[in-house]
Amino acid sequence: MFKKRARVSNSKNPKSFFDEEFWIDTGALYSFVPEDCLQRIGVEPSVPRNLVLADGRQETRLLGFCDFQIEGLEGSIPYPVIFAPKGSLFLIGATALENFGVEVDPLQKRLKPILAVIGGFLASDAQSINGDTINIKAKLIELPPG
Repeated sequence: MFKKRARVSNSKNPKSFFDEEFWIDTGALYSFVPEDCLQRIGVEPSVPRNLVLADGRQETRLLGFCDFQIEGLEGSIPYPVIFAPKGSLFLIGATALENFGVEVDPLQKRLKPILAVIGGFLASDAQSINGDTINIKAKLIELPPG
């Protein structure tokens, strides 16, 4: 794991933000931000989420949405965050990394762009059976190396 600086802002009020060093954690689905920091910039929770923490404990935490801008990446993108207990680590999880279109290079400790794939196959032959059932033959897409 390594850290990246990020700006977290309230989606409804972008002038309300904070900057922090976040751990890049591909093992976490959601990003994790201490609830006092989110409350300070006016981010409101939307729904509860049942989670399994790194130590195996299960816990229900609130989920909300805010904008992230990650050092070295273009744009500010809204995405879900977990309201973590006060004093918790700041984590950027897999959902945010996917939204930014990057993967982790753990050896060079950097985020690198990836080609976004929409769907996993191309429909090459679609036919109707009995007038209401569609049978699709598919071709796998091979991505270029790199």
